[in-house]
Amino acid sequence: MAILRLDSVSKDYVTEGVPVPALREVSLTVSRGEFVAIVGRSGCGKSTLLNLAGAMDFPTSGAVWIDGVNTSNLRESGLTRLRREKVGFIFQSFQLLPTLSVAENVELPLLLSGLSGARQSALEALEWLEMDAFAARMPYQLSGGQMQRVAIARALVHSPALLLADEPTGNLDSATGNLILALLRRIASEKNTTVLMATHSPEAAAIADTIVRMRDGCVQELIAVNVNQA
Repeated sequence: MAILRLDSVSKDYVTEGVPVPALREVSLTVSRGEFVAIVGRSGCGKSTLLNLAGAMDFPTSGAVWIDGVNTSNLRESGLTRLRREKVGFIFQSFQLLPTLSVAENVELPLLLSGLSGARQSALEALEWLEMDAFAARMPYQLSGGQMQRVAIARALVHSPALLLADEPTGNLDSATGNLILALLRRIASEKNTTVLMATHSPEAAAIADTIVRMRDGCVQELIAVNVNQA
């Protein structure tokens, strides 16, 4: 079953009254548990596609479906619920709150959703990522790779069906970045979570099941790789 579907999606931004196309007639179907890498130069539409896939933005034309729900048909309360229940986000800059401990950062999405057992769920997510020993530390006490692991735990704590990663290794050295990529591969394989990753790096993209090459807002080609990994 497709967890994400884009049907002839175009997205325009208006600059000084002039529409500027960011995506042009993009169609893409992503299955549950699939690891997809979106690659291309800066400005090709990678981040715009991720924003649409996470219901953080909406198409000018066409439709985006997340787990069978058309994002353009939802009101703000429904969009908030969809994001909190179905989507996890990983950013290049980690975006951990500096005044909260590791455990507090990870449990925050559950607290915002009013769910019980937030601390226990946070500790379990950290344990899965071998970061439970750091639960009481503050973000400034962690290395870059450790902070990204905490960010991944935060993104996974509510068991999303779709995990969006925007240049997740961009602020890491190559060795640490490879460890993070291996974790993303493991998430797709072991948790059956769909991973959609935007990256400039051909080496990072090679770990995915499918590579989507983009240029000038269009999908240039789809390449199936690692079909036996998932």
